[in-house]
Formats: sequence, structure tokens, C-alpha cells
Amino acid sequence: MFTFALASLILSGLYPAAAFPQTSFASQNKTCNNSPSLCSRAYNNVTHLGAHDSPFVRDQSTGFSTSGNQYYNSTVQLSAGVRLLSAQIHPFTSTSGQQEWHLCHTSCDLLDVGTLSDWLSEIKTWMDQNPNEVVTVLIVNDGASNSDLDSNFRAANITSYAYSPPTSATVPAEWPTLNTLITSGKRLMTFIAYQEPSSNTTTPYLMNEFTYIFENPFDVTQANNFTCTANRPSSVNGQTSKALQGNMMPLMNHFLDTQQIFNIETPNADAAPITNGMNGTGNLRDAVATCATDYNNKAPTFILVDFFNVGPAISTVDKLNGVASPVGRAAVSTSSALPSNSGPRGLVINTAGLGLSVLVAVFMAFGTFLL
Repeated sequence: MFTFALASLILSGLYPAAAFPQTSFASQNKTCNNSPSLCSRAYNNVTHLGAHDSPFVRDQSTGFSTSGNQYYNSTVQLSAGVRLLSAQIHPFTSTSGQQEWHLCHTSCDLLDVGTLSDWLSEIKTWMDQNPNEVVTVLIVNDGASNSDLDSNFRAANITSYAYSPPTSATVPAEWPTLNTLITSGKRLMTFIAYQEPSSNTTTPYLMNEFTYIFENPFDVTQANNFTCTANRPSSVNGQTSKALQGNMMPLMNHFLDTQQIFNIETPNADAAPITNGMNGTGNLRDAVATCATDYNNKAPTFILVDFFNVGPAISTVDKLNGVASPVGRAAVSTSSALPSNSGPRGLVINTAGLGLSVLVAVFMAFGTFLL
């Protein structure tokens, strides 16, 4: 098992990632999630970089909305090495009176970037073109039934990729390897927050997040306030050891919000170079080291960040995974300058920074929807 004791040496530069013994997959020229060394690793023994609120982009397509959590869209995120995409869905009534499920940031009156099925189609297209990649989708759900969700997945024709666990009653101590998931064709891992597992008898691929995953707090506005303590689900709130003993996978929220007028919180883009970096108060490298200690010397399974390209966060995750030379990954700018989008999802072009106007955000009760 790849332990954090070894990963910490890599992060500190005392042990070169290139010194890792190569698996048999290396000689076969097969890569899994951009590296041959990850093929034989269990899904829960890899650290997956996540784009928090993946479809909410701060560019021309959204009027440079300050609610945007990323500079690049989901396709670019995946091509650059992100392997966890999170999103929020909310009910929306179309002009014909039909209820649809849209990707909305907290409220569809604030920022609406289209339907869930269209976003899933975008992910499906990328997966079709990248057959050796395991992708995780985390959907924060504002009331959609399993049937509603399944309809959107089927409309996107992506269910053929969806992995279903052997049982929803027991959390596995070890998940399939990346190579097993890829070889089986079941390489889309889908987690839903929230969902009632007992009602999910026909769509087992829609896994209840908080059966398998625990999270640290996400509502952080001060760089010195990051903590690794289990916060959600409520059954393990403040009880990290209990979560780990139950084989739950740690999801480490590591993004900073800034408080605007009227106590409105928006993603803190100015802090991203430090938040996603390796130096300074609240930096990602130190936070990972702290959390790994708390998680029995094992790195978090998922790390969720805003503005993933800044820092860049992927460098820390590569070091955690012992990946020195990623294969087949597209380069993106690590600049925090705002990009401009001249067309539909896909192509994003960097431009100089532009002025922003603050949009008023609606904070949902119970902190369910991540800003």
C-alpha cells in the first residue's frame, strides 16, 4: 500500500518520486489516470484531485460571475488531470412547464449553467476519448429522486460506464484497482449527496456519498481555520476515528471563501495561489500533511479545490501519488488571470484580469450547497 509516510517524504523533496518501483503495467505501456504506476492501486488508495463546483466557471460564458469556482470548464479540467468533478443540481421549471434538473450555483436565480444531462454528456464525450481514465462525479442534490437522476444519466448515455458496488450495505475495506475498473468498462464512480440508500434498489450505481465518504468542514473564510476533523455526515461529526474505522474514504475540502457585503461568501480567487500551493498560511501541502496524520498516516482519497489550475494543486496530488511524469495530460496555464470563453464548453483562452462585480449569493439552510 502507498502510505503517507512515503508520500510525505516526496512532498518534502527527500525522496524522489522517480525512485518508485514500476509495476508490470509500465512495461506494457498502459497508463491509468495518467500514470502506469497507478494501474495496480486500489481506487481508495489513490488521491483524486477534485474540482469543486466544476461546471461553475468564472469566464465570459457566465459574465465573469464571482460565484464561479473554476477558470476552466469540466472538459479542460479532466484533460489537465482532475479526476473528481463536483456539482450542484436544483429543480428548474422550463418555459413549457416541465421540471428539469439544472446545474445552479446555490440558486438558479444566481447562476444557471444548463441541464444535468448536458453536463453528463460532456463528461461522456471526454471518457469516450480517454478509455484509460477513471472519473468520479459527486452531485450535491436538491431533491431529485433516484428516478430523476437516472433519467438524466440515461439521456446522456453514460450509464454504461457507471460502477455499481457489490452491496450498498457494507463499505469495502479496499475498492477495485484502477486497472480493474478500466478493464471492466465500469470506470465512472458516482456519488450523490444526499440520497436515501434504502430507496435505491434499481439504480445501485448512484452511490450515497455519506455511506462511503466523510468530509471535513467546507465553509472556511480564514486561511488559518482549515481543519481535518470529520464534519459530514452527522453520524461521524467530530469523530474522525469512527469514520476511518468504518472504512469511509476521506474527502478533504480545501478551498477558501471570502466574505462580501451583507455576509455573502464567494470563492476567494485572490488566495488561490497560496491555498492551492505549497507555502504560506493555509497552503495545500501543509494541510494534506496534517490531515494524513489525522487519517492514520494515509493521504485523503479526494482533495477538492477551487481554481484547480492555480498553485497548481495538481503538483501536490501528483507527489502524493508518487507520479513524477504524468502521461497524456494537457497543459493549462497556472495563472490566476481570468480566462475568456469564446464558444461552447471546451475551448478556453486566457486573457488579462478583468474587473468583477459582486453577485449576491443565497446561502441555503444547513450548509448543504457548497459555495
